[in-house]
Amino acid sequence: MGKVYLVGAGPGDPELLTLKAARLLVEADVVLHDSLVGPGVLALIGKQANVVDVGKRCGTKLLTQDEINALLIAYAEKAQVVVRLKGGDPTLFGRAGEEIAALREAGVAYEIVPGITAALGSAAAAGISLTDRHFASQVLFTTFSRKAENHGLDWGVIGGKTTVAIYMPGADYGEVAARLLDAGVSADTPCVIVSQASGAEQKLRWLDVEALYDAERLPAPALLIVGKVASRAACEADAGLVLDILAKARAFEAELNSWSRN
Repeated sequence: MGKVYLVGAGPGDPELLTLKAARLLVEADVVLHDSLVGPGVLALIGKQANVVDVGKRCGTKLLTQDEINALLIAYAEKAQVVVRLKGGDPTLFGRAGEEIAALREAGVAYEIVPGITAALGSAAAAGISLTDRHFASQVLFTTFSRKAENHGLDWGVIGGKTTVAIYMPGADYGEVAARLLDAGVSADTPCVIVSQASGAEQKLRWLDVEALYDAERLPAPALLIVGKVASRAACEADAGLVLDILAKARAFEAELNSWSRN
């Protein structure tokens, strides 16, 4: 019996892979990957590996989840090293739970190799901290579902000191804004949309909840960060403060050098 590794590919930049993930990609006999895994990461896969695209295109699945589960088990039964490669972290909105359940039932050994999830990659791309001792004491990772059975999603946990990271906000940001306002989020709450975080085509859009109604959709994968930490003005002010401190430090260093020469 082989082994299945549920591996996080991170937000896109191959340099953000863990060392273990990179090693497994080189050693794998089979790699089953999602469509969100970028070409830079796929290029690290060893030439001996059988590479299978099991992703989703424009809402159409190449394989059902049950079919993916069956493939994982079948390859493992051939005593092969199987990598199930998922964008971001495999345990966050990646259906890892369903695959784990199937592997356990079949008696297949598996291991989870975590990756940098999209919320962390997007925050890094925007140059912001998801938590801040002045503005944000908790973080909520959630997705935005437009299915009727999920319209009752309780966003009541969102408080004034909550940073909300919304995965897969979709094309209609106005609907997201409406749900946030219904949950009691202020219309002037800052937010930032991060598209293709850490990739060559990365894009950022700074706005507030009210402006989401008229915001143009950015290419997927995209993530929406909502909260006081997502203020562009605050981010720029922090950057200005850092530059000011660096300038003063350099001036002090120059003065010290002058004293030492004299």
